[in-house]
Amino acid sequence: MDLRSYYKKVREAEAALKGDHFVLVSLETPEGGKAGVSTEAPRHTAARLIAESRARLATEEEARDFHETHRAAKEAHEQEEAARRVQVMVIPSQELKKHKESKERS
Repeated sequence: MDLRSYYKKVREAEAALKGDHFVLVSLETPEGGKAGVSTEAPRHTAARLIAESRARLATEEEARDFHETHRAAKEAHEQEEAARRVQVMVIPSQELKKHKESKERS
């Protein structure tokens, strides 16, 4: 592999990218890479994967679906974590009666 041409392709791909992070869709590769797997990557990594023909930029619809899927997964995870943190306090009935009586007097 000619390193000069490789790095030239990487620089050209990086120059063509506008922004900081990009959603990429993997391409099938001879080494066994699976096609159609979406991921988000910073500019330099995205440029390298594009130059190596391992990935392509996602369409707007694919990127929107990717972000929506990850947003939903994050929300579900946060709800599960919140449910784990629910605290229950056991109060003996006598203490509860005392508490109610003191409120009624106030």
